[in-house]
Amino acid sequence: MTETAAPDMPFPVGVVGLGDIAQKAYLPVLTALPGLDLRLMTRDRAKLDRIGDTHRIDPAHRHTDLGELIKGGIRAAFVHAATDQHVPIVEELLTAGVDVYVDKPLDYTLDCARRLVDLADRTGRSLMVGFNRRHAPGYVQALERPRDLIVLQKNREGLPEAARTLVYDDFIHVVDTLRFLVPGEVEHVDVRARRVDGLVEHVVLTLAGDGFTALGIMNRRSGSTEEVLQVSGTDSKREVHNLAEVIDHRGQPTTRRRGDWVSVARQRGIEQCVLGFLDAVRGGKTLDAHDALRTHELCELIVERIEGP
Repeated sequence: MTETAAPDMPFPVGVVGLGDIAQKAYLPVLTALPGLDLRLMTRDRAKLDRIGDTHRIDPAHRHTDLGELIKGGIRAAFVHAATDQHVPIVEELLTAGVDVYVDKPLDYTLDCARRLVDLADRTGRSLMVGFNRRHAPGYVQALERPRDLIVLQKNREGLPEAARTLVYDDFIHVVDTLRFLVPGEVEHVDVRARRVDGLVEHVVLTLAGDGFTALGIMNRRSGSTEEVLQVSGTDSKREVHNLAEVIDHRGQPTTRRRGDWVSVARQRGIEQCVLGFLDAVRGGKTLDAHDALRTHELCELIVERIEGP
């Protein structure tokens, strides 16, 4: 059984990797939470001290070595390092008895993703993958609507890329969000893509089951960066634009925009991910990554279909 922390004791939490996603999305949330004893780790000493000073982190809690961070007694860790470093970092943390939240993907290969999930099971530690769209209010509220047809587009401009990195780094959000939103068991999977000189320009995923169809679309040669979700059925439709603007169609369209005081972290589900993970760990609940692993399995199938004959 996972040990719970005394409610009045500061809870030691590590942040491993201090790149853009940590600085822009996670640290603003973590540093605003009461009761956390935050420790930082990156191998770049100048960056470590700059960010530590910005967030007033005790110099004794700034580390350039993962082993030293672990020895300091952290109970949980947020891993925002580069994807190719996830496996050794997460393995060391789990083996040391630390619960882990890690950015997607677990790894660029399915075998290594399975390895991490199996290790979490063996050690009895929590492992949560950062699929924030499952917590974004606009997408969570879409579960309330008929979803006979689901269309999710996540487009970019001028960014064709190799299949594996495109799917695991970016399209994985589309894959996981469709899995989250489909109203039944997926019975059919279809993948279509356009490749030019070995780089993927667009990919279209179809998931279908009894009475529903879900389309996931990514165009890396689109005219703009955008994300648009549409769910429809029984003469109603809801659209969510860039996770912020919600348009309901029942005859006359009605539009709701993110409130002026709603933070981007809350709008995108980051804050909810952080709170859900920390609440579970502090409450002694073990989170497993088996559903996240199924998303990785589907991503591997998509890569195989794109790269196949």
